[in-house]
Parts: sequence; structure tokens; C-alpha cells
Amino acid sequence: MGYVREKFMITTERLTLRLFQTSDAATVVKLCNNYNIYKSTLYLPYPYSLQDALSWIENHHVNFMRDFSYEFAITNKENGELYGAIALSNNTDFNQGEIAYWIGEEYWGKGYATEAAQSIVQFAFEEKKMHKVFARYFSSNPASGKVMEKIGMKQEGILKDHLIKDGKYEDLVYYGIINE
Repeated sequence: MGYVREKFMITTERLTLRLFQTSDAATVVKLCNNYNIYKSTLYLPYPYSLQDALSWIENHHVNFMRDFSYEFAITNKENGELYGAIALSNNTDFNQGEIAYWIGEEYWGKGYATEAAQSIVQFAFEEKKMHKVFARYFSSNPASGKVMEKIGMKQEGILKDHLIKDGKYEDLVYYGIINE
């Protein structure tokens, strides 16, 4: 993994993770205005509008500079095509962060989330010196749990009927990894 501090950029074998730009907003709308992504995410609105994308992207740079959170666009290393997003929050009080991600449906099943998540865990431990990284997913979305397992996270617990999504209760599954 290569992290270029001046450019806020991480490169992996197939991907470039970079800060979102305003010019990405239309593509973000195209990818996020999708019920199948909405139903697996905690905070994504649906339908998803251009204003949603713009207001989401608006604070990324400031959050990054303040070490509050790191939001990366997951893009094709060769042609820059936008596949999705991955974020790492930074809780400095507890020296830990949470990763969250989404991938546009047309790009599912290609290992992009796993490749991006692996590099973000490395970024958290090596660059940000975090002690722990965790992630959560709805039990109705086991593919997300597979990503967490592939990057070395271990299941820590299940919060039963913890959230309501579309009028029904969802279990929230917690995974974590500690920087040994």
C-alpha cells in the first residue's frame, strides 16, 4: 500500500483511494440512488439526491485535516472510474476508528471493498497509530461480514434487533481488529 500524505491518497494493486471532489457528486448520486445499497447502510438516504451528495462531500477535506474522519473515493487505478466509498472515523479518546464502506451495485463481487478495507486498516494502524479498528453490518447483509473476515477482523458480538430499517428490526453485527 502506498499512502501519499501530500495528496491524501492511497494506492493498492487495482485501486486509488482519494478524497472526493465536487465533480464526483453526479456519479455518487448514480451509485447511491439504489435501494439495495440503502437497505444495507446505516445513514444513506433514499432516494438519494444531488444535494445529498454535495452536502456529504462538502466537509470531507475539513474532517480529514482535523483528523476527525477520513472519507475516500474508491476508484479504478487505471482510468479513475468511481466504484464506491470507504471511510474511517477517528476516536482519539479511545485510539480507535470505525470503517464503513459502500460499493456501487454494478461493481459488487469483484473484491473492491476487501482491497479498499485492507488498505484502510493499514492506514489506521501505520499512519494514524490506532490501537483498534471496528466495523458493523446488518445481519441481513452477510457479504459485508465476509469483507470484514477477509481483512482479519473477528466477530465481537451481535446486537439483537438494535435498529429499525424500513419498519423492521435489524441485528447489528460487530467486528474488530487490534493492532498487535
